[in-house]
Amino acid sequence: MAKAVAKRSDAANPLKLKLPATSANLGPAFDAAGLAMGMFLTIEARPATEFAITASGLDAQICGRVENHLTLNTYREVLEAEGKPVQPLALKIYNEIPLGKGCGSSAAARLAGVALAVHFGKLRWSDNRIVGEASRREHHPDNAAACWFGGLTVARQTSENEAQVAIIHPKQKWPLLMAIPVEPLSTEEARCVLPDQYSRADVVANIQNSMLLLAAFTQGKPEMLASALRDRIHEPYRAPLCPLLPVLQELAGESGVLGAVLSGAGPSVLVFLDPKASVTRTKAIVERHLLRKGLYAELVLTRIIGRGGTHSGNWQSGKRKGSGPR
Repeated sequence: MAKAVAKRSDAANPLKLKLPATSANLGPAFDAAGLAMGMFLTIEARPATEFAITASGLDAQICGRVENHLTLNTYREVLEAEGKPVQPLALKIYNEIPLGKGCGSSAAARLAGVALAVHFGKLRWSDNRIVGEASRREHHPDNAAACWFGGLTVARQTSENEAQVAIIHPKQKWPLLMAIPVEPLSTEEARCVLPDQYSRADVVANIQNSMLLLAAFTQGKPEMLASALRDRIHEPYRAPLCPLLPVLQELAGESGVLGAVLSGAGPSVLVFLDPKASVTRTKAIVERHLLRKGLYAELVLTRIIGRGGTHSGNWQSGKRKGSGPR
């Protein structure tokens, strides 16, 4: 096991990471596709004599705990696995991503830990290796790929160490509305309700809808989304745990709403808005609809962002494959 190094070095030149929130699955593209959104986890790290965190923003109390911190644990584990010394770090965190609500908070935290290990451990890893390491720990690559590369991504784990990622920059604007409930939902609980087997009809329907979904984005055809977003693999089983989903799906095809899907494993719901309609008017319609149904959610207008994780400082990494962070 690697020993902690107390020596302080390069403290005047910290590393700053900025990683976006993500929404994965996108209806039928279960565990395969995700997109980056305009909410961020920002971390400034500098070598220190002991681990310390100053946190602000959403869930600051949780983000500021040194014990069992997902980013720091990942950082330590990666360095120890590579036989590198573990340099203690002082972190300054500003978080905009809701925790445990299907917005990619754990993927962003794990990617931050991997990126810190790559930088301070001078591992010289490629972007695909960084995403692959985070994906292996997340058990699926969709959130990590979208978070690191930005845009809309399709990804799969090609080996224990690397992910294969296709980056898509959708044609035209795609306004989004995130409906975020008060209570979180663990990914483990959401996965427990899924069946072990599916019918051929359900699998074929999801493959067809996934292909149409990508065609809608790449060809800029929002009219295709309403049907392409339909899922038969995970949403029917998770809906009882995520009451916002069936209620918001009632608006699909009308009032400026193209469709609604679970964001990741839920409980948040990602609503695709008609780019030709007024987003503020559509947001008001959604809010009134939820109130009539006796439900509450924080409604956040956002969009697909083309850039993924960024870093400033003397970044120590390997040669990038494709168009990764800058």
